[in-house]
Amino acid sequence: MTGSYDILIVGVGGQGTILASNILGEACLLEGKSVRGAETHGMAQRGGSVETHIRIGGKYGPLISPGTADLIISFDLLEALRYSHFLKEGGTIITNTETIIPTSVFQHDADVPGTDDILNLLSGRGVLTVDAAALALEAGTILTQNVVMLGAASHRIPLAVESLKEAVRRSVPPKTVDTNLKAFDLGRTALE
Repeated sequence: MTGSYDILIVGVGGQGTILASNILGEACLLEGKSVRGAETHGMAQRGGSVETHIRIGGKYGPLISPGTADLIISFDLLEALRYSHFLKEGGTIITNTETIIPTSVFQHDADVPGTDDILNLLSGRGVLTVDAAALALEAGTILTQNVVMLGAASHRIPLAVESLKEAVRRSVPPKTVDTNLKAFDLGRTALE
């Protein structure tokens, strides 16, 4: 047993999974907690799948084994389904419902499952949904969907909200701090 709290952040290249993991890492450093992380983003620039592993408080390597993640934060509903096998029994998936982006795994003429189909396949897996696109637009820009999702997940992350918000301040460009903090708060409120 590693004693870690394991978070898998998944999405598609360009959705901000790496920034989200950097924010979590910064919050851990602010609290003096051990953190290990790793990302895979080989074809991310071409719309490929991206996964980031964050292990808070553990002693061992950064990679999360299938069936052991405490929390999956998914920026894309299709990616939630693709990585659902990483979730442990009793874990939670928090997913954006607005975007379904078929990555290069799907052929252009392939049938991509719809929202209802994916949610049915994920039923019984502790899934919470957030319309991150709408909340990001309310915050001021669609580009803050990743921070909306962190705010939504903040109820399940073993870090203080103040630490997470300070990590947002330190991790985003200075001119976007207010918009990102608003996005975080909107996401947090969405799952209260």
